[in-house]
Amino acid sequence: MRTGNCLTDEEEALGKTLELKPVDGTFSLKEHIYDVLKTSIMDLDIYDPGTNLRMDERTLADRLGISRTPIREAIMRLEQEGFLEIAPRRGVYIKRKSLGEILEMITVWAALESMAARLACKHASDAEIARLRQIGTQFTKDNAKAHLSEYSEANIDFHLCVLGLSKCQMLQDIAEGLFTHLKAVRRKALRDSSRADRSVVDHMNIIEAIEDRNAELASELVREHTLRLHDYIQRSWKYIVAPAGPTES
Repeated sequence: MRTGNCLTDEEEALGKTLELKPVDGTFSLKEHIYDVLKTSIMDLDIYDPGTNLRMDERTLADRLGISRTPIREAIMRLEQEGFLEIAPRRGVYIKRKSLGEILEMITVWAALESMAARLACKHASDAEIARLRQIGTQFTKDNAKAHLSEYSEANIDFHLCVLGLSKCQMLQDIAEGLFTHLKAVRRKALRDSSRADRSVVDHMNIIEAIEDRNAELASELVREHTLRLHDYIQRSWKYIVAPAGPTES
């Protein structure tokens, strides 16, 4: 393991992309390394032109202070899940989704979360719905625009909370699986301050519908809210994505 600030050019470039911490050997390495790499990938702005999409086994192993075997196993698993692409004789790259893939994922997400909102009206307690309001009212339109990065994280929390209120574990698991692939593009879309404005208003309307236990309205509002993201991505894709990388489909 390296110490101090003496990094190779390759390590320095990686450090600007993946946020990694050395691993305590008492962990179950196989699962922990998978979680570390997956979380690091999800936290990247993979559609930014300056993002380093290449992942090098040796550099990762050095940075984490472990052997290359659990790194290799995690890479294979992440490739199967669609997060990475292995290019023969060129290396491993974080995979950017195509426009078609993103739009399909958003369509399925809209269906799942709208059902979650419907179920929340039936199954969530008043205290749980109050927690949703607490999350949804952290930002006004003005301070959401002023703090877009923080609002992006609060926005994620809001939607995950709606899923949790459904009390349907399978629905949550499927939706959260999709969400891991959509996080980067959702975060990028929210950099448009006009979308942040609309998002704050939509969230308040959704909260009020769930508080009123109006399942039909809550479901409709969530679906429309998510499909607006679909339409925005479709209109704005060329401004969202970086120039195509070596393995982008």
